[in-house]
Amino acid sequence: MLVINAGPVAVWPAQVETPAPNKTGAGSTNRVRDLPPVPEGVTLLRDVTFLPPDRTEKLDLYLPADRPVQTRSPAVVIIHGGGWTGGDKASAREFNIGTTLAKAGYVCASVEYLKKGPDRWPTNLKDCKNAVRFLRFHATRYQVDSENIGVIGGSAGGHLALMVAYTSGMQELSPQDPYPGVSDRVKACVDLYGVANLLTRQTTMPDGTPNGQLREAGLFPDKRGENPGKWTLASPVSHISTSSPPTLIIHGSADTTVDRAQSEELAAALSRYGVAHRLILLPNVGHTFDLQSWQRKPLPEDLRPVVAEFFDQYLRQPRSRPVEQ
Repeated sequence: MLVINAGPVAVWPAQVETPAPNKTGAGSTNRVRDLPPVPEGVTLLRDVTFLPPDRTEKLDLYLPADRPVQTRSPAVVIIHGGGWTGGDKASAREFNIGTTLAKAGYVCASVEYLKKGPDRWPTNLKDCKNAVRFLRFHATRYQVDSENIGVIGGSAGGHLALMVAYTSGMQELSPQDPYPGVSDRVKACVDLYGVANLLTRQTTMPDGTPNGQLREAGLFPDKRGENPGKWTLASPVSHISTSSPPTLIIHGSADTTVDRAQSEELAAALSRYGVAHRLILLPNVGHTFDLQSWQRKPLPEDLRPVVAEFFDQYLRQPRSRPVEQ
């Protein structure tokens, strides 16, 4: 299949700073030093520039090693969590996802986004969309199949992943630079326990059961009722349509940080619009799990093949049967 980069050639960046491949797990942040070595079959490029020169946020690229030069691999943007104000692109969960998918043949970009200041929202979303555009703009350089890009995120990153998936082409939430004319459309989304509707998010009982008490947004300083239009605009369920991409939703039943009703509401909204999706509720599991474990214990189900097979279904050709709704 002939692969053509989406959109006209952007003026910036003419070159992207590319660190030397890292196969030891060593790097520039404290979190990185706690990570295991990069597994065989994966090449990791840390702290790659993808935003304009006045921005300090970078991304990490996880690449399948030793690909023939003619290979074009599907790609996935990974968005970290941290309550929209913390977290790290090189934390353990993102490393687990990036290495898992790179071993499965995907190019992955684990992205940093703006976490401080009054303009945090919607700049954080635009930064994530720019990671998608970066992969398309540099498709030849990193051997990316620019027609087949997905997104995955956990917690706050799950919310941002859903927003990336459901608001492509929406001018109010689209970045203007540094890749004008390059699409940020994605073809598949994995949401790990993200907020789907700021207006209905609840606190929970100790076992994770939603208790009906509504929470403040956390995404921005506006309090509940002060700017309902803003709350609606920032809620993924408000943007679902019949053209929304297939979505895999995974949540722990004992989550006390993001109530499980968020994922149930999201699945119900996707059903109403006929969007292919699957909801997995993991019994007795709380917040911040990766694809294998929670609190250093194995999950009830190994999610590595589940997530890889989902992306294979929608980002590789030929496509197989739809996800169960």
